[in-house]
Amino acid sequence: MLKSKQVLYTLLFLGFCMMMQGCRGKAFDPKWLEEKAPETYTIRFETTKGTFDVKVHTEWSPLAADRLYQMIKHEYFDYAIFYRVTEGFAAQFGSSNRMLLQQWMAYPVPDEPVLHSNKRGTLTFARAGKDDRGSALFINLADNPKLDTVEQMGVRGYPPLGEVISGMEIVDNLYDIYGEDLMQESERMYSNRNGFMQMYPGLDYVKKAYLVKGE
Repeated sequence: MLKSKQVLYTLLFLGFCMMMQGCRGKAFDPKWLEEKAPETYTIRFETTKGTFDVKVHTEWSPLAADRLYQMIKHEYFDYAIFYRVTEGFAAQFGSSNRMLLQQWMAYPVPDEPVLHSNKRGTLTFARAGKDDRGSALFINLADNPKLDTVEQMGVRGYPPLGEVISGMEIVDNLYDIYGEDLMQESERMYSNRNGFMQMYPGLDYVKKAYLVKGE
């Protein structure tokens, strides 16, 4: 009986370690930044609400499309939290792994012109300043043409790079009770993911994001 309990505890511990390893993501390698995206590719996001697919059009924002391709291939958005979901505006998500974030953002994506409008269902990189894309994404929940031309900190507009092609009803149903409130809580999210999720119950997240084969 004692031996059986020891085996059970060992298995539970190993499972926990595997889960935590997955939450940490792959160790960053700058060589990944040399990988180039195809003209189009499709990403499948498996979330706590269900699955949706995004088709990326590299010509819309070539530098951003390359970076997202690299990030998806190397599991950056696995376990990413939807921490800013605002009804009628956008659903924003990103990694809660501070080390992973800092490693990727040591090589931010330069700004590009807006070649496609921020229509409902389009996928766009968020940013906090000039040449600062590459850490978080948002999906437009409505047509947001103002994001095409808005000027902030010397940068004009947010260029989309892809669009949801299936599962938009999943995106529409992401937990949005907290709205904009969590934008000021990023430090807590990076320092204690589990505590953050407990403090703000109901938040959805990406279980796994990967390239769809054959695309």
